[in-house]
Amino acid sequence: MKAFLFILLQHCLPQHLISRCVGALANSETPWIKNQFIRWFHKRYAINMTEAIEENPLAYPSFNAFFTRALKPELRPIAEDPEHLVSPADGAISQLGKIDHGRIFQAKGRSYSLTTLLGGDLDRAAPFIQGEFATIYLSPRDYHRVHMPIAGVLRETLYIPGDLYSVNQTTAEGVDNLFARNERLVAIFDTEIGPMAMVLVGAMIVAGIETVWEGQVAPVLKQPRILSRSLNPSISLNKGDEMGRFKLGSTVILLFGQNALNWSTQLQAGSPVRMGETLAHYAQENSV
Repeated sequence: MKAFLFILLQHCLPQHLISRCVGALANSETPWIKNQFIRWFHKRYAINMTEAIEENPLAYPSFNAFFTRALKPELRPIAEDPEHLVSPADGAISQLGKIDHGRIFQAKGRSYSLTTLLGGDLDRAAPFIQGEFATIYLSPRDYHRVHMPIAGVLRETLYIPGDLYSVNQTTAEGVDNLFARNERLVAIFDTEIGPMAMVLVGAMIVAGIETVWEGQVAPVLKQPRILSRSLNPSISLNKGDEMGRFKLGSTVILLFGQNALNWSTQLQAGSPVRMGETLAHYAQENSV
């Protein structure tokens, strides 16, 4: 009953209005506003500030700056094996495995359309139809910068407006097509093991999604649009480089083609991960 009421409330609430109001507060640099917000959040989620480059939470100019704080680089080493795919973020595996004829497993018998997730373009979805996916959930206490799991050259990015349901396990189990209906940013890269899509999914009270090459790309109250299409190798990121960040937490979905990689056998739904840790090994035919 509690889960039912939680989901029902989200159906009824003005998701965008609430999220944008929270976003305005989170971006405020008025000391008494941002300090109250930071103190409450720091206590509520027991944030480990010893990992941050700036350890004093009140030294940040806004809540958003605190939330997207940089960590001491030595605390998130990148797996050294050149044939390992690494986690793009701190969080927990929500689901991972094979994409089944263009359907991605969500939770408890629910799945959603790969093509819809990627904006409805069949040509964009085609390389991933029988491929592999991993869904990583970032909780409020996690580090919220997103990094490259493999080196890649940007092909295109696409912003897709949508709903703003929560993306925690309760909602994943109770809302159909959750990740393919929420606001999201799709970034497609060419990599040494084929195309990779990184989907940054928005959620309730997420104040914004950013990339390092575009700045803030969500919220944008427009129709779906290509933000950038590029064959320019200057938009090239190495494994472990920052590619984006969430202003308040959400979910990252990774997509790869068929036979591109093999997920680490110890990973399953609920497994905690840290940015830079090994998620998968490149498939033998992709090894150099």
